[in-house]
Amino acid sequence: MVKGDMNKPKGKTSAYAFFVQTYRDEHKRKSPDVPVNFSEFSKKCSERWKALSASEKSRFEDMAKVDKARYENEMKSYVPPKGAGKTGRKKKDPNAPKRPPSAFFIFCSEYRPTVKSENPSLSIGEIAKKLGEMWSKQSVADRAPFEQKAVKLREKYEKDVAAYRAGGGATNRGPGRPTGSTKKAQADDDDDDDEEDEEDEDDDDE
Repeated sequence: MVKGDMNKPKGKTSAYAFFVQTYRDEHKRKSPDVPVNFSEFSKKCSERWKALSASEKSRFEDMAKVDKARYENEMKSYVPPKGAGKTGRKKKDPNAPKRPPSAFFIFCSEYRPTVKSENPSLSIGEIAKKLGEMWSKQSVADRAPFEQKAVKLREKYEKDVAAYRAGGGATNRGPGRPTGSTKKAQADDDDDDDEEDEEDEDDDDE
């Protein structure tokens, strides 16, 4: 981060960080007059986090996903000041198909306006937390429509990617359809691209 750059979006908050924040708030409510010993508090947080079940952790993981989406959305319009260092990472082709949202992201896009209108005083982080809580309470049947939409969008994305690469979008392989070893090489390249995408998105896909 550039020193003194007050306009840069707040960084992403991890699932564990959301858990620690919730645990700290819980401690303040129960023992408002008891000061927090940082090292002891950190140790207890770590122990409690390890003891949580996968379903209990999913609440905080969902909150982290929403915050990541918030960060990436804000970064799209962020213009770094002159002199800011560049990562050197290759720039993605703006014409390339965009990765489809997960079922949770589809749920958030549908319910975020409602949560905002019903709770106008909530911050972006608090809205993300509320959406995460709402999602964690959805039954399998309630989640099904969003899962189905995600599957359809994923299928469309895969078709778009295939068409994009066939048209020379990713790497221009010249006219004609690949055959034999060339076709295998393209499949290998596709696998590499998918792995890079997974690193970019972390665990966005459910």
